[in-house]
Amino acid sequence: MVKNFLLEYARLIAEFPDQVDIKEEQIDDNFCELTIFANKSDAGKLIGKDGRIINAIKAVIIGCKAKNSLSYRVTVKSIE
Repeated sequence: MVKNFLLEYARLIAEFPDQVDIKEEQIDDNFCELTIFANKSDAGKLIGKDGRIINAIKAVIIGCKAKNSLSYRVTVKSIE
């Protein structure tokens, strides 16, 4: 659920939505890491000025913790 939301949201922001991909890695029973891979110019858009966009995304995802009790870490990486 969270991965699909994040993928769709990132594709709406991105200039090259076909290059956006998300890797989900389950660290343990209560922790999951989501990495957004995007074009170099789109990575900047996803982070936003002073990190405002990524912080807003993280705030929404923290709300998902109430439903499934998983903690999430979200990172953005650029692809060359």
